[in-house]
Amino acid sequence: MKDHRVLPYGFLRGFIASVGCVMLISCDSASDTSYASGKDLITAAPDGDDWPAYGRTYDEQHFSPLADINERNVAELGLAWNIDLPISNMTFTQPLEVGGVLYYTTGYSVITAVNAATGKELWRYDPQVTDEIGEKQRASWGPRGIAYWNGKIIAPTLGGRLFAVSAATGKLLWSQDTTEGPEDGRFISGAPRVFRGKVIIGHGGADTGNVRGYVTAYNADTGARMWRFHTVPGNPADGFEDDAQRRAAKTWRGEWWKLGGGGTAWNSFTYDAELDRIYVGTGNGAPWNQNIRSPGGGDNLFLSSVVALDANTGKYIWHYQTNPGETWDFNSTMDMTLATVDIDGKSRRILMHAPKNGFFYVLDRDSGKLISAEPFTAVTWAKRIDLKTGRPVENPEARFGEGKGRIRPGSTGGHNWMAQAFSPQTGLLYLPTTERAVSYDGTGIDPKSWQRQPDMVLDSGFKRNPITAPFPAGPEYASALKAWNPVTQKVAWSIPQRGLFNGGVLATAGKLVFQGNAEGHLVAYAADSGKVLWRFNAQNGMLAAPITYRANGRQYLTILTGYGAIAGGMGPDSARLGWDYRLQKRRVLTFMLGGRDALPPFKKEVEPMLRTPQFKVDATLALEGAATFGRKCMACHGPGAIAGGTGPDLRKSAIVPDMNAFEQIVRQGVARQLGMPKFGELGDRDLRAVQHYVRQQAALAKDQ
Repeated sequence: MKDHRVLPYGFLRGFIASVGCVMLISCDSASDTSYASGKDLITAAPDGDDWPAYGRTYDEQHFSPLADINERNVAELGLAWNIDLPISNMTFTQPLEVGGVLYYTTGYSVITAVNAATGKELWRYDPQVTDEIGEKQRASWGPRGIAYWNGKIIAPTLGGRLFAVSAATGKLLWSQDTTEGPEDGRFISGAPRVFRGKVIIGHGGADTGNVRGYVTAYNADTGARMWRFHTVPGNPADGFEDDAQRRAAKTWRGEWWKLGGGGTAWNSFTYDAELDRIYVGTGNGAPWNQNIRSPGGGDNLFLSSVVALDANTGKYIWHYQTNPGETWDFNSTMDMTLATVDIDGKSRRILMHAPKNGFFYVLDRDSGKLISAEPFTAVTWAKRIDLKTGRPVENPEARFGEGKGRIRPGSTGGHNWMAQAFSPQTGLLYLPTTERAVSYDGTGIDPKSWQRQPDMVLDSGFKRNPITAPFPAGPEYASALKAWNPVTQKVAWSIPQRGLFNGGVLATAGKLVFQGNAEGHLVAYAADSGKVLWRFNAQNGMLAAPITYRANGRQYLTILTGYGAIAGGMGPDSARLGWDYRLQKRRVLTFMLGGRDALPPFKKEVEPMLRTPQFKVDATLALEGAATFGRKCMACHGPGAIAGGTGPDLRKSAIVPDMNAFEQIVRQGVARQLGMPKFGELGDRDLRAVQHYVRQQAALAKDQ
């Protein structure tokens, strides 16, 4: 197996700040470290010394039993060490720590190992994803985490590979393509999970291609495929893989398989060690618009569901569908947290799930039956969840058919992928929530003639109106960190927050809850009351969840800073908070009691708007460019070309007015390795239209 990507320390640190970058360096091997088996670490981990999995343990509680840092002394928490990261919109991954070594990824699955107590770099491995990724780079995502098993770090790539490197040296051990070939539109944007010597992974891609969802388990030591489960049925004429697919097909209409169907499991999996089951959270339909995907309706299994599978065989056990006939991008790919609690005087093994649709579900893990469900944020699409049937009682106006509709929480979700945390001490689940209404427009769309737009463009099956006027300021989106009681289904406390999306959550036995927020502060709250006990100015927004561990006898807390990815589509909201892609630092921050490190002085500022009075905007071209920009550019560069930290603000870029430079970057892809995808399909007029649109938006904008 060829492996030439572990590079010597200090080899190359260059990056081009004007367009962003990906780390390209590596360094010398780690010191000899004794690694326990993955199973022992993840299942037991009673002392909390390590953080070996995304949720620390199989139950995905994001809870640590460490209490050296606690509610009485957290005010003494200080920065122990920090590492500057290169400019990138992919610094939202959650790190791992095993045996005194911290592992994290940045950019396109570049893994770095450092001494957890000092931050000294041990090794770095670059899988060189941009060499193979093609147009999947347009997904503007990177995997949200990595896995540890038996001396290996297992990581995915945006292109759809899953690979393992030695945790001690960074040497490549195995690599596996999880897709169905070069033309397959699947990409990986979630964290793999390991269980019983297997690693499970799913995909994204149903919003941009004709993708049929599935999950696959591989041997964690060798990469060999073990089993696969499809989350939506395929073409009945080809036969079905199992009885679950045959059953699911009865809930679909038309020729859904030609559009893939969706149901991609792009984020959350949970292993139930007590029942030896794996729970899979599935995604929305493809396209969103059910009139196109499944004309005539139907529940469309297993979209927007929690599906329980036998961990050894992948065989279907049960499912619970949160949104039958999904049509709003209501994913159920959010965290599934396990616990055992007393409900009505009886001990119950439960699964807690707060998906996009705004309801908090408590399910019986043994049977999959619904125990309770209540809204945790503003909800208008449904009146309630019927406890007898388990189905939502929808408001009639939520099914707008070929008309228009506006509902809450909308496609951004009442809770998105940011990690939730559960404390067995308080019995509360800590949940980052949002409130945002979204409009859907199905007018004038013929389900019979609709075809997906090519070239990996987000295509929901609804109208997407181009933004031609200055983006309206409007009210700020509402969001909050809520402490939710899963037994009473009521909020215990709630902290209002700025920004639509705030970071993932960590709970500890020190009676603390930690979260990084959109304003750029890492905050410690009292777990029982929500009182702010400590705050640190991280100088950038955060989406990643922090972790905590013990190294050299001391408890540490680590988080990656950087506001990107999902914030791109909310550019104006992020820009209002003052984030600028080029000027804000991304870092690894690690804290300990009595820490004395400090960040350089920081002044929040943004680049000035580029004024080019000599550039004469052609209004006709600008109107064409608005549509192209909305399809091709908005995910990173923001609505109305207001980027808000995810990508460079093109209104301020000197590259855009220079057609030669603009063409080299956009169409020739000279900045691919720095994070800018290639759009070779754009013609000369397309490129000029985008140029005129961006300059028009700059001319209309007010100086900040």
